[in-house]
Amino acid sequence: MLARAMTRSLTLYSTLACQLCERAEALLRSMPELSYVALRVVDVADHAVLLERYGARIPVLASEVRELDWPFNADDVLELL
Repeated sequence: MLARAMTRSLTLYSTLACQLCERAEALLRSMPELSYVALRVVDVADHAVLLERYGARIPVLASEVRELDWPFNADDVLELL
C-alpha cells in the first residue's frame, strides 16, 4: 500500500508516426501494475538535445535512475521501477 502512495514516474521518449513508439506506449498503458505510475510521453522531435540523444534509439523508457531501449516487455518495465 505504501508503494501506491508514493508517486513514481516513467518517461517514454518517442515521436509521432513511430510504430515502435506506439507499441511501447500501448504496452505501458495496458499494464495495471502502472496505475500508480505517472507516465510522461516526450516527443524528441520537439527538443534538439533529446533528438540528438534518443533519435536513433526511440522508443526509450526512462526512470529516475536508468533507461530501457526497445524492445522491452512488461517484466522489464516492472524491474525498471
